[in-house]
Amino acid sequence: MNKDMLEKIKSGKGFIAALDQSGGSTPKALKLYGIEESEYSGESAMFDLIHKMRSRLIKSSVFNGDRIVGAILFEMTMEREIDGITSAEYLWSKKNIVPFLKVDNGLATEADDVQLMKPIPELASRINAAVKHGVFGTKMRSVINLANPTGIEAIVAQQFEIGKQILAGGLVPIIEPEVNIKSAQKAQAEDLLKASLLKHLNALSDDQNVMLKLSIPTKANLYQELTKHPRVIKIVALSGGYSRDEANKLLAQNTGVIASFSRALTEGLSDKQSDSDFDATLNTTIQSIYEASIK
Repeated sequence: MNKDMLEKIKSGKGFIAALDQSGGSTPKALKLYGIEESEYSGESAMFDLIHKMRSRLIKSSVFNGDRIVGAILFEMTMEREIDGITSAEYLWSKKNIVPFLKVDNGLATEADDVQLMKPIPELASRINAAVKHGVFGTKMRSVINLANPTGIEAIVAQQFEIGKQILAGGLVPIIEPEVNIKSAQKAQAEDLLKASLLKHLNALSDDQNVMLKLSIPTKANLYQELTKHPRVIKIVALSGGYSRDEANKLLAQNTGVIASFSRALTEGLSDKQSDSDFDATLNTTIQSIYEASIK
């Protein structure tokens, strides 16, 4: 494990940028960026455009390690280059931003009011590729829709089971059991989730440290106990469908939790903007998320 990267995540001020939209979410991300599906044809062209968008974002002078401590990449982004350097290596060597890799294959069909992750037969090869590219950690997402104890325990158990494989491969897993922000039982689900997370964290050995990526809780500072847990390097929050302003407002009420926003980060950016307008919009966005993350 890269000790400098670990220190950056543990002690650096700022947030983690989520740049990991995969095949299913890419058309929506491009549309929000001002590129309609009618403007390209086929997956290859689509992924070329999303890489161009991410490259523009990463290369922007305002996107750097002063306010951003890490960035989560999609596998194809990790394998592609920015100015002749693979994306993960570019983030660390040029921007002082710690790279992470999304490793899941999406969500399984709902059962017990949750959606587990689909099987990840490629996990070992993804871990090896991430290590080769100098990646620090991974991210994997599952979703909790209602306060079902059986489903929530299954979600957390799966996350930690795969997380241990990732730790054994030399990377730090971001455990992400997202609670649907539209759930009618959001607060109750979060209480159950916290209890399950504590149980599984307490079962880890002293050399097994993880990160958590959680929905911003209904009760402010619900996860304070988790931020102080010896097995937790950092807790980050997803925006989960909130607007950026709302996500920032709610995040600021949770001490010790930093942002890991995706759509809320790129909100307001457009392919049609001049570079100066693009940078100005991105700078305002980064500053607002940064301020919410350090409160």
